[in-house]
Amino acid sequence: MLKKQRVEYIDRRLKELYPTLPIPLDHKDPYTLLVAVLLSAQCTDERVNKITPALFSRADNPFDMAQVPVEEIRAIIRPCGLSPRKSSAISELSRILVERYDGEVPQSLEALEELPGVGHKTASVVMSQAFGVPNFPVDTHIHRLAQRWGLSNGKNVETTEKDLKRLFRRERWNDLHLEIIYYGREYCSARGCDGTKCEICTTCYPERTKPVKTRKS
Repeated sequence: MLKKQRVEYIDRRLKELYPTLPIPLDHKDPYTLLVAVLLSAQCTDERVNKITPALFSRADNPFDMAQVPVEEIRAIIRPCGLSPRKSSAISELSRILVERYDGEVPQSLEALEELPGVGHKTASVVMSQAFGVPNFPVDTHIHRLAQRWGLSNGKNVETTEKDLKRLFRRERWNDLHLEIIYYGREYCSARGCDGTKCEICTTCYPERTKPVKTRKS
């Protein structure tokens, strides 16, 4: 199957498998999504969703969060890991949102990336899921599957993102980002499939017999 054929098949099949796309992280607005995505770094979405209710019951907007002692934030989010860094980032970005943006999350990738603790992936997720702006955030699932499906060489996540944006239509980026994540968790996990077992892998490469070694992000 040629790359163009793989792209068309993957695009079509994922849309069939996931006609509706719930956002993995529980939130009510751009601010709570921003905090939840920040917390999800090196932590599962499931665990983040267990922690954020307690955090947001204490403060669910930047005005209130900026008044919460960092130590208190840290105590609440400790199960998410990296709590010293994440608590400091949440406190500081909340203060910046109040002082520079009147408490609103900026609708700009560049402005988001300037906030403490907010990297390119986090900013891309917020732009995509909170504001509907086409982006293609690449997590470990997407980075792995793009290699297994022959869509990117896996040199790094930046290259993978560029490759996927070039291959797929812009209007599909936001949905495909979530579709690939869900497929990676359900059918093509790091241990559950080695590039020779799941439906998409075997359809794209029916003659593949050896496991695919993928580069880590």
